[in-house]
Amino acid sequence: MIVLPNPNWLTILTNLKGSIARRIAKRCAMITALAALIVLIESHHPEYFSKVSATPFTLLGLSLSIFMSFRNNACYARWWEGRQQWGKLVVEVRCFVRESIAITDKGRREALLRTLVGFTHALNARLRGEDEKAVARPWLSDTSAISDHNVADSLLSNIGQQCAQLASSGQINEWRYMLLEQRLVAFSEVQGACERIKATPLPFPYSLLLHRTIYIFCLLLPFAMAQPLGWMAPIFTAIVSYTFFGLDAIGNELEDPFGRDVNDLPTDAMTRIVERDVLAALGQKSLPPLLTPVEGVLS
Repeated sequence: MIVLPNPNWLTILTNLKGSIARRIAKRCAMITALAALIVLIESHHPEYFSKVSATPFTLLGLSLSIFMSFRNNACYARWWEGRQQWGKLVVEVRCFVRESIAITDKGRREALLRTLVGFTHALNARLRGEDEKAVARPWLSDTSAISDHNVADSLLSNIGQQCAQLASSGQINEWRYMLLEQRLVAFSEVQGACERIKATPLPFPYSLLLHRTIYIFCLLLPFAMAQPLGWMAPIFTAIVSYTFFGLDAIGNELEDPFGRDVNDLPTDAMTRIVERDVLAALGQKSLPPLLTPVEGVLS
């Protein structure tokens, strides 16, 4: 996620971090070169362009803008829901830590809380398509009972079994067990919501129609702008293509908020917050440092 101070006018014009300019540079350059070629042809054969009207492009551009706004709003909603779910995860971990104080067996409590950190790491890796077990292993005392199919859910089941054993042995009362179980349900809801966002992209026909229409619009636009604007047409074509291609690229990044693109959610940083909260609750004085932005990007 981009974390930068409020930009001044110079930064706005020159900063490339998070601007997706690199991703769309080739497409914009291609459209601009095409516009320059069309203007060159128009300057030698103006009769070919005398009957080209800009009215259809105005109507198409307006419709395209509305459609892009709908898609980008849908993509941002997915990004924001992902952020809410990870915020809920941090809150539920803190509540679980506080409610687990009733567990008098310090070794058992430490194993539970460290498994909870392992769950957070496993969920983060699962959403990024990485090795869940490898990132969770340093936090677990025993990995033999952990399923390879769904490591994060398996860790929650393990915590639930340990809580049930504590309740049956009388180390915690029934009321305390129900509180801890409610937290585990909340963790499962967070995992389920994040997996739903990850596994359910926007309907493909929406994206396909949008991509095609953007290319058609930008490829045909120079024909309408060549005669009235002359050599200013490539400049305005570049601005229009930068806007449309840029909005399209931003939507693609926000559609999957759990990756490693610069505009994705900083789930590594939130996982580190969980680590620090749990280790502090266990009495550890030397805590891992909070993750900070590297060149304006918080991972």
